[in-house]
Amino acid sequence: MEEKDYPFKNYAFIDGSNLYLGIKDLGWKLDYKKFRDYLEGKYRVEKAYLFLGNVPRLNFLYQSLQEKGYIIMLKPTIPDEKGKPKGNIDADLVLQAIIDFENYEKAVIVSGDGDFYSLTRHLYANDKLLRVIAPNNEQSSCLLRNEAKEKIVFLDDFKEKLEYIEET
Repeated sequence: MEEKDYPFKNYAFIDGSNLYLGIKDLGWKLDYKKFRDYLEGKYRVEKAYLFLGNVPRLNFLYQSLQEKGYIIMLKPTIPDEKGKPKGNIDADLVLQAIIDFENYEKAVIVSGDGDFYSLTRHLYANDKLLRVIAPNNEQSSCLLRNEAKEKIVFLDDFKEKLEYIEET
């Protein structure tokens, strides 16, 4: 499907932690404003849900992301074995994609997590999957890659367009 052929009413469902950690592992920072603009410009994403664990000290970040055009979906966190906050958002992302199923023409899933292979398979089978965007090829699940087939791309291929560059 050519860019010009993409339908107009597409939604993105973004695994915030997977996106952040995947890009961090590549050694660069994602510019979230550029990424939101990229989703809108390239894939005609009307709504971009960003799923995150709720850490109250990061409220400034959630506000900033909302101002950049994301719909912030927060889940309460619990401490992991090391005391770090953990908010497993996988079920929330899948549920939102199914709740909104009739409201969008195509879905963009942003994650490399194999837990989304069933959602990807369902969307693909129902001609609702536009793209899976995984942060990087090395750490993306083979389950997810197999279900997404030709519809998967990797953000490490778009560093030049999407990298955050600090202004001096």
